[in-house]
Amino acid sequence: MAVNYIALSKATSFLSTAGSLAASVVLLRTVVNDFLPHEVQEFFYAGVRKLLGDFSSEFTVVVHEYDGFFVNEIYEAARTYLAGRTSRSTRRVNASKQQDENYILVTVEPGEEVVDVFEGVQFRWRLALVVGRRQSSQDAEDGGQPEKRFFELAFPRKNKDKALGSYLSYIMATSKAMRAGEKAIKLHMLRGGYWNSSVNLDHPATFDTLAMDPELKRTLMEDLTNFLNSKDYYRRTGKAWKRGYLLYGPPGTGKSSLVAAMANFLRFDVYDLELTEVHSNVGLRELLVATAKRSILVIEDIDCSIDVCSRKRAVGSHKAEAPNDNAPNDDIGVTLSGLLNFMDGLWSSCGEERIIVVTTNHKERLDPALLRPGRMDVHIHMSYCSAPAFRKLASNYHGVDEHPLFEEIEGLMQEVEVTPAVVVGELMKSVHREIALQGLLSFLHEKKKKKKARATEGVAEGEDASATCVQDRSEVVEIDEHPNTRSRKRRRPQKTMRSRGSVRQVMRRSGRFM
Repeated sequence: MAVNYIALSKATSFLSTAGSLAASVVLLRTVVNDFLPHEVQEFFYAGVRKLLGDFSSEFTVVVHEYDGFFVNEIYEAARTYLAGRTSRSTRRVNASKQQDENYILVTVEPGEEVVDVFEGVQFRWRLALVVGRRQSSQDAEDGGQPEKRFFELAFPRKNKDKALGSYLSYIMATSKAMRAGEKAIKLHMLRGGYWNSSVNLDHPATFDTLAMDPELKRTLMEDLTNFLNSKDYYRRTGKAWKRGYLLYGPPGTGKSSLVAAMANFLRFDVYDLELTEVHSNVGLRELLVATAKRSILVIEDIDCSIDVCSRKRAVGSHKAEAPNDNAPNDDIGVTLSGLLNFMDGLWSSCGEERIIVVTTNHKERLDPALLRPGRMDVHIHMSYCSAPAFRKLASNYHGVDEHPLFEEIEGLMQEVEVTPAVVVGELMKSVHREIALQGLLSFLHEKKKKKKARATEGVAEGEDASATCVQDRSEVVEIDEHPNTRSRKRRRPQKTMRSRGSVRQVMRRSGRFM
């Protein structure tokens, strides 16, 4: 009896000690998770894992979010694969849903653990987050801090080959199938010098609804399709798998809508590159390599972002003095040389299946080096509204394909210049097609009258200016009689009558696929 009593006492004491120890561990973990910052948690857990690693039979694989400048595809695959997979040990998850999406995205919070079983082997995933120090004054102004995220995959050491082989391959294949079924097109924006923000691109523009010349639309769609299917062609010719499109024309001609239609057609994400937010050529190259494959990089109104005027036109002006790319000042901004290398230099080959779209209202202001094939392969002129474009707009907004007023409206559009945006504005003034079309007709008649009035005034002003010009020359000579100060100023009357540009949309293809 005494022996049994002693054994029972020892067992009770052991269980009590073990229970107290377990309670202390749970309490310590709760304190660490709930009260300590993420960076302190990572430091604490790293020390614990290192202490226990020497006595553990587990093997750990670290999967970082970025591999250098590039996004780690295994990290993205694991993030997609683990969405919605939780275990009993998971205490916190992040749930999100964006507008017009029919599903809720559940992801793991940093510090949480998810257990997955594959072919009878238990794999434990844990998301870790490390917040580093700010890299620049711009980061401090934007309140952004560079974050380093990574997954830790732990499993029995004896299953190392299976984990690095079939298990990770299974995750890659499964995540690809999951993304194909519910992938939304993303619009990425700059924040603090990084692609840190994105939203769903729900722009309704498609090639079916786009008010463009039908032949131009068909040619562009064929060009995009050929680009998608030309990986072997680019590899065989030794060129980077990318293509550049220049969209130019007056404001309101649908350049931004065309970009959205291209994204919807290709199912590519869009990266909106605002050059004024980039502070150096080095930062521009970093943004380029950070863009994902199968994406469209858009630079809108490039002539308003940086000095990209023709160097021939800039000779003799201060603009011709381009800053040195190797200057130590990081806030020098993006130069024309840096932009040209960005589009067609060595760094442009870092990444595949990428499209660069540049828009401008004034093509003639751009440097010819920016427009050459290899940088801008296809030039698309987005001109004023044509008859086919008007009919498409009338069909889109009022569901009418034919109307007695169409002929008169199309005739006026050949006499006056009106953009598709203006036509849309008139068509949206009323939900009744008769009222909307009559309003558009009245608007075009009024615009025609104003054009004739300006033309008449321009002819009269031109005749007066010619007569005044002779008197001005004689007066200038008489006033400046001193040989060293005499000058002769020629004043030419300004022509107010503008020659009407082509209303057709022109697409110049600078390169063809074989």
